[in-house]
Amino acid sequence: MRKTFSALLVSTLVLTGCATVRDSRVNPFNWFGSAQSEPREQPQASTNPLIPQSSGLFAGARAKTEVYLGQPIDQVTNLTVEKTPGGAMIRATGLAARQGIYKVQLTPANEDELPVDGVLTYRLEGILPDNTAVGAQPTREVIAGRAVTDQMLAGVRTIRIEGQRNALTSRR
Repeated sequence: MRKTFSALLVSTLVLTGCATVRDSRVNPFNWFGSAQSEPREQPQASTNPLIPQSSGLFAGARAKTEVYLGQPIDQVTNLTVEKTPGGAMIRATGLAARQGIYKVQLTPANEDELPVDGVLTYRLEGILPDNTAVGAQPTREVIAGRAVTDQMLAGVRTIRIEGQRNALTSRR
């Protein structure tokens, strides 16, 4: 017990002494030396340092834009607009003509997603695989949502969701 206590006491004193000697090589905080300032090569003026450069293994895949091949859903059965902090959540329920529909989304009717005469219009669309069964109504039901901001809702009085055979609207 005495030997262990003595060894701990001596090692504690040695390490404490290393901290007081700043320029000592024994001091573990001094092993890498002090920091020095070096000039840095400036980037060319033609590149913006805030825009990341496209490089890497998946840079080519990122550059490709995917074309959405969705078709309008047969019927829109329900539309709810729920207020959220900073905007609203639009949720539309639809009934597809057949089972197996996937990648369902609310697609804006115009490219800029701007209201026309106070009406913000979306299409409920999905991708339907070939040769699928018609199936029962619960197996064909789909739900899609889209978040919109308060800025997008400025001047909007009506939200309209269109399907292939009908459209539902929600007014303020």
